[in-house]
Order: sequence, then C-alpha cells, then structure tokens
Amino acid sequence: MPKMATYNKYIGQRMNDATAWPSHLDLDGKVILITGGTGSFGRAFVSTVLKRYRPKKVIIFSRDELKQSEMAHVLGDNDNVRFFIGDVRDCDRLEFALRNVDYVIHAAALKQVPTAEYNPIECILTNIHGAENVVKASIRCGVKRVIALSTDKAANPINLYGATKLCSDKIFAAANSLSGHDGTLFSAVRYGNVLGSRGSVVPLFRHLINEGAVSLPITDPRMTRFWITLGQGVDFVLSSLCRMSGGEIFVPKIPSMRIADLARALAPEAQLQTIGIRPGEKLHEVMISEDDSRLTLEFPDSYVILPTNFWQQAREALLCVGRPVEEGFRYSSDTNPWFLTKENLLKLLDQEQT
Repeated sequence: MPKMATYNKYIGQRMNDATAWPSHLDLDGKVILITGGTGSFGRAFVSTVLKRYRPKKVIIFSRDELKQSEMAHVLGDNDNVRFFIGDVRDCDRLEFALRNVDYVIHAAALKQVPTAEYNPIECILTNIHGAENVVKASIRCGVKRVIALSTDKAANPINLYGATKLCSDKIFAAANSLSGHDGTLFSAVRYGNVLGSRGSVVPLFRHLINEGAVSLPITDPRMTRFWITLGQGVDFVLSSLCRMSGGEIFVPKIPSMRIADLARALAPEAQLQTIGIRPGEKLHEVMISEDDSRLTLEFPDSYVILPTNFWQQAREALLCVGRPVEEGFRYSSDTNPWFLTKENLLKLLDQEQT
C-alpha cells in the first residue's frame, strides 16, 4: 500500500481531468434482490426501482410472511416481483435465492439499540454472520455487485448494534479480496436516521400527538442526529451501486437536527420531558471518525471512505473528482455545518407523504 503522501500527489494529478461519476446504473433487464426487503427502506427501494426501470425481476428476501403478503397487496399484480421467505442466517437458502441475480442490496439487520443490548447473540447472528452469508452466497452465485446498508452507529461504536455493523462493513470490504479481480464487487452505504421509518422517533412523536399528549419524551435536549428521507436514501444507494469499485463506504452529505428542535417542530405547544439517554446511545452521532479521515475523499454530495487496501480495490475511485479531506477531519452530527430548520423538516416530511 502506498504512503498517503504518494496517494495525495496522485489524486492531485487526476483532479483537473477527471470526469464526474455517472448517477445510476441501468437496471433494465436486470435481476435485483434486496434482503430485509419488507422494511421501510426495502418498500421504498422496490417502489422506486419499479417506477424508474424495467427490471427482469425484483426479489424481496425476508423472513416475515405477513409483511410479504402486505407488501404484495400494495404492489398489486406485478409479474417481475418475487417474494422469497428466508433468513440471512441461512446460507443455503440465500444461495437458492441468489441464483441468476445481478445486484444485491443487503438491508436485513437487527437495528434496535436497546434490543441488541439485551439480545447480543441474536444481533451478532443476523448482523455479522448474516453479512458473512451474503458474501459467500453472492460470490458462489456470481452476483455482480452488492451494496450493504450500514449506519452512523458503526463509526466509533459504543453499542452492540454499532459494533456488529462495523464488523459487517469490514466483512464487505474484505470480501473484494475473496471474490477476485473479476468477481463480485462489495461496498457499503452509511447514513443517519431515516425520517418517517419504523425505527424513527418521528412516528412515535406523531402517535403521541394524535393521542393528545401534552408532552413529548426526549432523551437529552443537547442530542443531535443526522437525518435523511427514505427517498434520499434510495437515491443514494442507487448512485453508490453505480459508482462502487469495491470496498468503499459511501457517506452522503445530509443535515443534522437536535431531537428537541424536531419535537418542537412537530408539536410547538407540547412540553418536552427529558427521560435520559438509553443504554448504548450517544449524545451525538459520527459518520466519519478522525482515524478514517486518512482514507476519505470528499465529493460535492458525499464522502467516500476508501478501504485500507484502496490501491488495489478502489482504483476507479481514484480517477473520480474527489478531494482528500484534511487529516483529523470528523463528520459529526453536532459539528455538521448543515442543520435542518423547522420549515425544512416539515417540507421533507410532507414530501415523504406525497
């Protein structure tokens, strides 16, 4: 691996004549499988792909037959959508599902921080061993590209969920060495809280407001989080699927907001009740740590954390319009220069509902 100074010099030489990344792959005629496909992201992703492209087949791989039935009802009659009952813990079942698949979006995970703290082995089996199984099955089945959904909690993790997702990120980066020069490409996308998703605080606040609550619970008035909409998350995953050359972690530039300000935006008249930080929670989230800065490129809409062995596995990323961040750079929700206003938040929520 070359020294960083050599890398910086090389990048500097490429900056002026490099071209911008294409925005999306052409998914027409392709077979796409999404693990955990009945979740909030999966439903939005499948809907978007069916609207924009003419895929040969979209396979929803998940373990909940009721959610699959409900999703099938929403999608209606669609000959190129398939539902596959299975668990990422089962490698054999994954291999059956991945036959003739071109692209995989790995969204299956146990994501609730308190649940993971109380059920650590279950979280490890799904988030770590499940990632390993996706890698094995994808390589054996000749899948072209795999994008895994990560989380801001994977950067300098203090809870088990974040630690398992960090392990998952490392597994997908290292998988490029296993797949060989012309084999499956693996990368990850890391972003923050998704507005309106099932795990978001927004549905909880709205439920309490609709029930006539006069106060809303917040963990700490200082707490900040990164925020992204489902639509933005889908678009970023699609663009990353196109841009990847293997081993990168793609991080979008997205706004932050204090949880207290979010609560006030949704219910200006409500009192805020501080209930304390839950086990495993951070006061602020980080998506790029100081230690990652040495391998991070900045782009107009995003950052890209290159794999440790970037010279071999991320050659194409070096040819793009990217600028190395300063050593010691940190992308944190509290120091993020972009904060959501109340008006911006309400507009984003309205867009998600239309």
